[in-house]
Amino acid sequence: MFLGPYVYLGATHVILSAPKANSILDLIETERVTEFFAPPTVWISLLRSAQFEAADLSSLTKGHYGAAIMPREVLQELQRRLPHTRFWNFYGQTEVAPLATVLGPSEQLSKLGSCGKAGLNVETVVLNEANERLGPGQIGEICHRTPHAMQGYYRDPEKTAAAFAGGWFHSGDLGVLDEDGYLTVIDRKKDMIKTGGENVSSREVEEVLYLAPDIAEVAVFGVPDPYWVERVVAVVVPKAGAVPDTGEWLALCRQHLAPYKIPKDILIRDELPKNPSGKILKRDLRQSWTPAP
Repeated sequence: MFLGPYVYLGATHVILSAPKANSILDLIETERVTEFFAPPTVWISLLRSAQFEAADLSSLTKGHYGAAIMPREVLQELQRRLPHTRFWNFYGQTEVAPLATVLGPSEQLSKLGSCGKAGLNVETVVLNEANERLGPGQIGEICHRTPHAMQGYYRDPEKTAAAFAGGWFHSGDLGVLDEDGYLTVIDRKKDMIKTGGENVSSREVEEVLYLAPDIAEVAVFGVPDPYWVERVVAVVVPKAGAVPDTGEWLALCRQHLAPYKIPKDILIRDELPKNPSGKILKRDLRQSWTPAP
């Protein structure tokens, strides 16, 4: 989406070996970077850096985010602190190479939390388990048709057939369309938490916890539980200098969430596991999780 087209246009690229906040801020200032793409975790790391306020980011006119769901509170903070930067939300995945939907700058607040409408050469729908289209407000699996989708998974015809069931590529994400055709991602199907006979979206719980002014990052996921089947767990990284108060965080959850959605465990960590691009690895959190004594 960026490297190839911008090479064609003759644009300069500034390439880093790792998404380190202070290095990014230094390079935006010294190289006068005009566009920057990162997953939400990297944008959060910029906001939390002690260098952010002093850095000259006036050259940054375009900001792009994707690869994971951007918390609403974080997006609003970005727009407050970078008022000269126009933001885009890009949603997709590697299998569709990779762009599916786009939310433009003028829609960031009016469609807050949405990832926009299908991009060029893409058709996006929400389907039920029978591969039937769902109407506005109905939650189902996000599916795409596009000529730039992959041909298939390498040497895995069964997985390929399942991914393209009904002639659509099945993303593995749950979402909903509004009356205007704008898509909102609810959660990865595998990240939906099934607790006490109810489904809980990890995103919904994360959005509430991000309302806490002392939380820098949070990841919510489900772990096996002998009674609930799965229990809701939150791992929180507090902001620098903050005194963590899990009692206040739970009170916030009780204010905004149904009782079964409230985390049964809140764990405090210095950092969250991430891949090289900065995307949170919830599978690592699940595998390393151990119950509190």
